[in-house]
Amino acid sequence: MELVRARVTNYKSIDDSGWVSIDGITCLVGKNESGKTAFLQALRKLNPASGASGDFSLRDYPRKGYSRYRRVHAERPAKVVSAEFALSDDEAAELPLLASRRVVVHKDYANHLTWDLKFNDPSPSERAAGQVRERLCAMMPQFVYFDDYSVMRGRISVEGLLERKRRAEELDDADHVFLALLSVAGIEVENLRMQTNYEHLKAELESAAIGISDELFEFWKQNKQLRVEFDLSLANPADPPPLNSGTILHTRIWNERHRVSVPFDERSRGFVWFFSFLTYFSNLEEEMTNSLVLLLDEPGTNLHAMGQTDFLRFIEERLAAKHQVVYSTHSPFMVNLRSLSSVRLVEDLDSTGTVISDDVLGNNSETVFPLQVALGHQMAQSLFLAPHVLMVSSPTDAIYLQVLGDAVAEAGGQRIDPRWTIIPVGAPENVPTFVSLLGENHLTVAVMMDVAPNRRMRVEAQAREGKAPMADPVRWVDVTRSRDGDVEDLLDPEFYLGLVNRSYAGELHAELTRPAIADSATSRIVKRVAAYFAKEDVDGGQFERGRPAGYLLGKHADLAREIDERTIERASALFERVNSLLPPGAAGSAAERAEVRRPRAVA
Repeated sequence: MELVRARVTNYKSIDDSGWVSIDGITCLVGKNESGKTAFLQALRKLNPASGASGDFSLRDYPRKGYSRYRRVHAERPAKVVSAEFALSDDEAAELPLLASRRVVVHKDYANHLTWDLKFNDPSPSERAAGQVRERLCAMMPQFVYFDDYSVMRGRISVEGLLERKRRAEELDDADHVFLALLSVAGIEVENLRMQTNYEHLKAELESAAIGISDELFEFWKQNKQLRVEFDLSLANPADPPPLNSGTILHTRIWNERHRVSVPFDERSRGFVWFFSFLTYFSNLEEEMTNSLVLLLDEPGTNLHAMGQTDFLRFIEERLAAKHQVVYSTHSPFMVNLRSLSSVRLVEDLDSTGTVISDDVLGNNSETVFPLQVALGHQMAQSLFLAPHVLMVSSPTDAIYLQVLGDAVAEAGGQRIDPRWTIIPVGAPENVPTFVSLLGENHLTVAVMMDVAPNRRMRVEAQAREGKAPMADPVRWVDVTRSRDGDVEDLLDPEFYLGLVNRSYAGELHAELTRPAIADSATSRIVKRVAAYFAKEDVDGGQFERGRPAGYLLGKHADLAREIDERTIERASALFERVNSLLPPGAAGSAAERAEVRRPRAVA
């Protein structure tokens, strides 16, 4: 049976989640306290695995309606979770009475299961219908819930564990993880208490840990010099109960690099979580005959960003190959941008509580923020892998380079080579940081902005001595023949001031002219306009450099004929200097060499 969709009602923060479609991998994205955990926990109780409790408690009913519901609970228990499943070919053949392969099951606060079924016979005997329901219950996947609190403990009182096992309802998720490790090793808890054949027990435990670690290290790329060790000792009476009596099993992590061991639950939290999960999961796969639906609540929270990417690959390649996975996250590194259709957005609304949908546009900016960051990170990664990078100060520069490139090409000249990837980096002080982020894949790196000499020296040193030194030194390109110039200084001043006047129409006290900005101490036209805005208190005294550029881009077709020949000559000379920095050869593919092709830029 495959889970097709699920719905949670009347549970904690959820009045009605709405029907949530479930794929092979489903990612729930939302802020903290949005209701992601509540949804997963309710789903788990439909048919929990490994002895976990499946009972709903009256205390879980939403507080705002609790008093009213409590009075009718016994007679009309509220529905909590509903799930729709699709039967496989074999399962459908086993249940010929069913008219549809889709079946729906509900569980209420009385912890009763009810099925919505369509039969071929409109009125099958109750015995036959009961047998169908009983078989469906046996076929239903088991739900496995795992969160950050499910990690194995570093020290375990064997006697205490035996006592909790005797009263099974007191076992917590950490206990289940350790019992899973013992099961994988083929060891009974009672043998640990008696310490029968100590060396044999230790060897069996470490053999199981090695097997699990070997699988883990196929995906764990952060530090491969770790291993799990075990030891048995008598309790220290000075320790808190239940660690103060009987036999204590110690689990420790040995770090080969530093040649030191630490208690399992005190260091390397990401590794501890990953190892604990894989231990629990490996045992479940051995013991369970039904399919599993894995519910992972904020997996990999303690992992580094690259570790989260590793775990996402583990979900895709290892878990989802056999089981459905539903996981929650607010980390952009746990969102698979190749499968955005599997993302569900979770939002806690003031009037209706938690709702879950796949409508990105219908959610607020805070809810979709992880998706925005993930998209931005992916875009940045593609840029940093580009072989030829031209750094400029802002998206405004990219706009002027594009428009001027069209004008130069129209006049028969050469625009900036399409092999360049244009990256706006902001202020000049950001250039060293961006250069340090670039790796050895970059064949050509050029900076087209005013950078102070001391920063130029720092950038060149980074490029030479970094972990991934560049094949060629960083190249410096001045917009004009003097270092004191912006891209706007390529334009005729009258043309540029016309852009300012049009883009600020209705906000300027009077049309801006060359005499109005003539007394400025700088030759840069952008700085002279900015000084005028501050002096005359235009638009709050702040000149927005991007507005004239945006106006030019929007009115490009109309304004192109106003660009004079001298501007085209200056721009053409700049483009030739920039393109001369590239290695000789054809400019990329045939498509890249096409005249309509423009250099890539991020605006």
